[in-house]
Amino acid sequence: MTTLENRPNTALLVVDVQNGVVAGAHERDAVVANVGSLVERARQDGVPVVWVQHHSEELARGSDDWRIVPELTPGDAEPLVEKTYGDSFEDTTLEPVLSGLGVGRLVVVGAQTDACIRSTLHGALVRGYDATLVSDAHTTEDLSAWGAPPPDQVIAHTNLYWTHQTAPGRTAGTVETKAVEFGGTS
Repeated sequence: MTTLENRPNTALLVVDVQNGVVAGAHERDAVVANVGSLVERARQDGVPVVWVQHHSEELARGSDDWRIVPELTPGDAEPLVEKTYGDSFEDTTLEPVLSGLGVGRLVVVGAQTDACIRSTLHGALVRGYDATLVSDAHTTEDLSAWGAPPPDQVIAHTNLYWTHQTAPGRTAGTVETKAVEFGGTS
């Protein structure tokens, strides 16, 4: 249904599953395990896995905090997109990478729910992509000391509102890890 022409393929977009991003994240191990199972299923189904890696003052390139968590290993042929903004499309190579793969539908996982995940989902939808959030494969840290709801509520609220997200000619929504259907590539 994507509004992008000649883009029939699906990709798994793994956003910022880095040591320094998920170190104190809600249900970190379960979320990383779900992401890992989706990466393996995507590879088995011939679906591209695209990795996004944030860098900033706190996540300096080459530092341990910047690295992808040890449980996940990007494949040599899998694209890795570096970013400095919340929206994984903003000032990055993500769009040309996805265009080159014929991707018009994204299955999104990673961190942090209330920052880069939300920004990337909205960025995808406004650019014409279908964007599905895997409801049990994204997480965030506890920012309640600064007035945010507890992380389980942030995750639940994001799942709630993305389930009902709509846009002309595009699909959105959520799905649990066990119910993800990639549909393969053409």
